[in-house]
Amino acid sequence: MSTVYDCADPDSRAAGLSAARSTLKSGRLAVIPTDTLYGIAADAFDSQAVGALLAAKRRGRDMPVPVLVGSWTTIDGLVYSVRPQARELIRAFWPGGLSLVVQQAPSLAWDLGDARGTVMLRMPLHPVALELLREVGPLAVSSANVSGQPPAATVAEAQAQLGDLVGVYLDGGPADHAVASTIVDLTADAPRVLREGAVPIEKVAEVLGMSPEELRQAGAH
Repeated sequence: MSTVYDCADPDSRAAGLSAARSTLKSGRLAVIPTDTLYGIAADAFDSQAVGALLAAKRRGRDMPVPVLVGSWTTIDGLVYSVRPQARELIRAFWPGGLSLVVQQAPSLAWDLGDARGTVMLRMPLHPVALELLREVGPLAVSSANVSGQPPAATVAEAQAQLGDLVGVYLDGGPADHAVASTIVDLTADAPRVLREGAVPIEKVAEVLGMSPEELRQAGAH
């Protein structure tokens, strides 16, 4: 059976965070609120848990799972080398709705799917998610829905799709924006936008000193 914890209530929130922490550390799944949409989470370093996450979403390994982090400094241990462009974007938009695709550190013992040496990272602007990430460490998090179905903007929508495949649901209220994050790929010579979402492409372009067209064109090659 899964349990839903109302994070608007301080006691329920504390109990929920504790339950989510032990659930994730024991290799099981939790649904958590973020600033964009609800996410289904697994311990990023537990490959069996990540496999269970992909199975719950009915998704293949060809779509690797993104990773959420709880602080700016966490990225240094996860990335091969942090480019100045990445630092500028992190300073401007983290925590928030911007995901960065970067080369992962070769030493990392995780398996997020067929990522070909890259990882997508984001620091979410949501107090419940950040508290959990700071306690548990990096989490593999994908939108809390079955592939092909609409992403969940409320805990009820997530539970309707994922049911007892997830042990703990943290209810942080309806998602503020209910828009997926903007994704910027920094693995090639020129940054490119892979998905336009919560952060306008014009703002990303401004920080990078590029035009929105340049960011879009790089992605079209």
